[in-house]
Amino acid sequence: MKRRLKGKVVSAKNTNTVTVEIERKKIHPIYRKRYLVSKKFQAHDELGVQENDFVIIEETKPISKNKKWVVTKKVTEKEEA
Repeated sequence: MKRRLKGKVVSAKNTNTVTVEIERKKIHPIYRKRYLVSKKFQAHDELGVQENDFVIIEETKPISKNKKWVVTKKVTEKEEA
């Protein structure tokens, strides 16, 4: 089973590589307050997505030192809601 994550493209400057930021909401174990945690992943891009697009990335075998994810689908605004 491969992991799939949905995030926002924050950088598309490299060829065939995009940086995707994933935001998650976590709950503090003591104070029970929600807070955002974000992490950036580099993903291989064959679809040609642009910055500020929402995409779904899927885990794959290592492509390079930092790329272990592949962009599988560009999410539209209708699918987002």
